[in-house]
Amino acid sequence: MLKIGFDFIELHMAHGYLLHEFLSPLSNQREDEYGGSLENRMRFPLEIAKSVRDVVEIPLFVRISATDWAKDGWDLESSIEFSKQLKLLGVDLMDVSSGGLVPYAQIDSDFGYQTYFSYKIKHEADILVSAVGLIADAYQAEHILSSKQADIVVMGRALLSDPYWCLHAAKVLNVDIDWPQQYLRAKHI
Repeated sequence: MLKIGFDFIELHMAHGYLLHEFLSPLSNQREDEYGGSLENRMRFPLEIAKSVRDVVEIPLFVRISATDWAKDGWDLESSIEFSKQLKLLGVDLMDVSSGGLVPYAQIDSDFGYQTYFSYKIKHEADILVSAVGLIADAYQAEHILSSKQADIVVMGRALLSDPYWCLHAAKVLNVDIDWPQQYLRAKHI
């Protein structure tokens, strides 16, 4: 097995990148064994996941777009089946996002708008999932976890906006965590 010095690896199969293009019937117009049916469209991404799983011992995550948000595109049912197949290959967690393939997608975005997808994949594919997408405050993140919509909350914009978000969230939720020594003077502000 390959030792690479990371805690986990995530394969990006979302947002219109190459492996998502194989999955979605909107972009995959192939007429060979990698196009057409769901089984064929999943073939190359599954081969990639298997190849990585075969050489690494650390947890393997896969980021997907649960839906293209477009008619006749990749959808939640396909994502659930894909997640089941990835679990059989040894994938540890599905990082559930959405969209990114076509500019005309009709995305119904609001705070936590993708947690429904993570919940469905978690419970129907029986695999660990992360929730992403406009998760902005500590109570919202805690609710996602405590209501079993996801096993992990992954944040981007909120952390870019506030690099100390985790410290602030712990304070709001009355969770005592270790602060970096150089920040201790600000802990009780």
